[in-house]
Amino acid sequence: MKIALIVEGSYPYVSGGVASWIQMLVSSMPQHEFEIIAISSSRKDTANYKYKLPPNLSGIHDVFIMDYQKLGEGRAPRLSESEAEACLDWFGFQRDSEQALPLMADQAKLGNPVSFMKSESFWNFLVSAYETEMPDHSFNSYFWTWRSMYLPAIYLLQQAYPEADLYHAVSTGYAGLIGTYLRMKHRKPFLLTEHGVYAREREEEILKSAWVDPPFKKRWIDYFYHMSQGAYRTSDRTIALYGGTHRIQLELGAPKDKALVIPNGVDYQRLSLLPRKANNDGDRIVFGALVRLVPIKDIKTLLYAARLASSEIANMSLMIMGPTDEDPDYYQECLALTRNLQLEEIVAFTGKVDIEDYLPHIDALILSSISEGQPLAVLEGMAAGVPWICTEVGSCRELLEGKDEHDAGIAGYIVPPVNPKAMADMMVKMHALPDERTYMGHVGRRRVASYYQINHFIDAYKQLYDEVAT
Repeated sequence: MKIALIVEGSYPYVSGGVASWIQMLVSSMPQHEFEIIAISSSRKDTANYKYKLPPNLSGIHDVFIMDYQKLGEGRAPRLSESEAEACLDWFGFQRDSEQALPLMADQAKLGNPVSFMKSESFWNFLVSAYETEMPDHSFNSYFWTWRSMYLPAIYLLQQAYPEADLYHAVSTGYAGLIGTYLRMKHRKPFLLTEHGVYAREREEEILKSAWVDPPFKKRWIDYFYHMSQGAYRTSDRTIALYGGTHRIQLELGAPKDKALVIPNGVDYQRLSLLPRKANNDGDRIVFGALVRLVPIKDIKTLLYAARLASSEIANMSLMIMGPTDEDPDYYQECLALTRNLQLEEIVAFTGKVDIEDYLPHIDALILSSISEGQPLAVLEGMAAGVPWICTEVGSCRELLEGKDEHDAGIAGYIVPPVNPKAMADMMVKMHALPDERTYMGHVGRRRVASYYQINHFIDAYKQLYDEVAT
């Protein structure tokens, strides 16, 4: 079977998280051929592979969102009245309008994207929407918002894509949009896995953003929900990593009979054999973070927490372990903050590491993210018997405290996001209770053994692939 994995802003150009999940999935299924449809913002984002490609990965098919900016005018649309109306329904966020995607992808029908947006039918639709939605705002700004919103989508739809026996998108957004289109075009199965709720994440970003003018934030937010809901309706199965995401997907319209939960898994057999150092170093404690240096991981809160905790812990250190090249500007900001907080003797940025070499020397791990799904790093640390301090994001509470009464015991502490004082308090508590750290490490290791081993996750997808492809 040939499976096309549709990925946005990730594998093989970004390491960690979703990309590591993809590497595990492909490597564990040598009986299948995989091809990656990699959607990237621009060509500069695809300089180097971060992974050694498995032999059953037949190729990387790149498409670039920002290439839409090179579009000029071209062939005018040749849509019938009903076909034009179907396309306009999609632009108007109408339910079930994803049926129009094959028309939008057909250059013989829709024509050139720029020319289509200058067509009489689209222009009349735009003017009507403007008069209804925000007649007191600048029409010029309204037009350019629509252009920057819709041209990338049309451009991506009109690219050539490899044929496969099954399409599997690893998020909604543009990846889900392409998966929805290819499902309709080729009538082949389409699976959708969400590691976090893409539309919710974009909503948070847009609300905080400076690049979207306030009057247009709602439209951008509605746009991403519109794409997500179309993917939910179209996919043969919608998969969440844990119950929280599953419930949100159902609330947003994912059909209940096609929605399921498949948790992440890690190599428990390998990680559980890593040695643990005894708590006999006196007052010394080593904290660690397994993390990419990007804003969503909120390393700055971690650094502020380290400053606060160090005033009460005489002998502590913090190792921030992970790649620093994804957002070099943010990395430099973190280095500058480290200097400003006078943490140079406490904090070390190691870059990307082999976690097997480092985990045995870590007393407690910390996750400071402001958004997550089901973090592989947390599962890896738990499998190695290391306790955690995690912000309450994604499935972290479920991972550390258990999902029900049959999964008792805590594997770490939960703190609010963006709260250095709460995080520092738990760091001090971790330091003061070495026996508690040992207990939490045992709980975490046992929980991964029961629910989050890689073979559990791979077997579930093997079964699912066979189920939907037959």
